[in-house]
Parts: sequence; C-alpha cells; structure tokens
Amino acid sequence: MIPSDHFVRFYNEVFKYIAAKGETELKKYYDRVSKNQEYHCLDLFCNKGLQGMYDYWEHIRIEENCDMINRLEDDCYSFEFFSCPSLSKAVDNDAGACPEYCNHCPGWILPLMTKAGFYAVYNLIDRKTPRCEMFVYAQKDQAVRKAAQLTEKYGKDVILTNF
Repeated sequence: MIPSDHFVRFYNEVFKYIAAKGETELKKYYDRVSKNQEYHCLDLFCNKGLQGMYDYWEHIRIEENCDMINRLEDDCYSFEFFSCPSLSKAVDNDAGACPEYCNHCPGWILPLMTKAGFYAVYNLIDRKTPRCEMFVYAQKDQAVRKAAQLTEKYGKDVILTNF
C-alpha cells in the first residue's frame, strides 16, 4: 500500500496534469471521484442523514488523525479542519501544491450531498492554507443564509455550494 505522504503528492501531480487540460476536465474528474464515493457513503447519508455525515467524518478524523472539529446539531452537520492533512502534505512538497488542490473535497462532496438531498456550504477559507469548513442542512434556506454570511466574511471565491 502506498504511504499517504506519497499518495497525496501523487494526487497533487494528477490534479496539476488534469488542470492543465482545462476546468471542464477537472470537473469531470471530480464527478468520477464523487461517483466512486457513492459506494462508501451515499447510503449512509441518505439513510442516517446528518448523523450519517457525522459518523463518516468522525471515522476520517480518527483514522487520519485530523486536527478538526466534527459537529452535529439538530439542523446542521458541520466540520472544521484546522490543519487539513492532505493539503498540508501537498504544500510540504518541493514541487508545489496545485492551485486547485482544495477543490477536490467539495468537488466530490457537493454532488454527493445533492444526491442525498442535502444542501452544503463549503468554505475553503484560503486555498493556500490547510483550513476549511463545511456546513450541511436539510433546508435550502438555512444553507443560503450560511453561504451569504460566509461570503460576506471571506469573499465569494472560496465559498462553494450545491444549490
């Protein structure tokens, strides 16, 4: 099995290669990754809703020793990565991180949330800093309000949604 340090660096180079072919090709790649992720978590998200999302990312938090907070409230699932392990490894790389590197998470997550019937707001905060956060709601109006709030604070270029 390939160590995560090597995998992330390889993934980073794959993103650079595909990004050089154009934004449409990168979107197609993310859609393919999202389709593959359906096998891991679509049923969980559809059947257990926000609790299923919490369970999925709690497993990731523990397995990858992530510096993050995983939250579940009555009407919102959210996470906040304080130091994304993936981007941290890509940045700590003499080849340099792909400028679109951070787009891979919302690239697969947002289509999956749509398929599960949820509305997500993904805040990349800063594409060069290994921090991000996501908020997921069952109600679109709540997600729209959160997106507006985050856009006002961070700017529209780092806020991604599936609505």
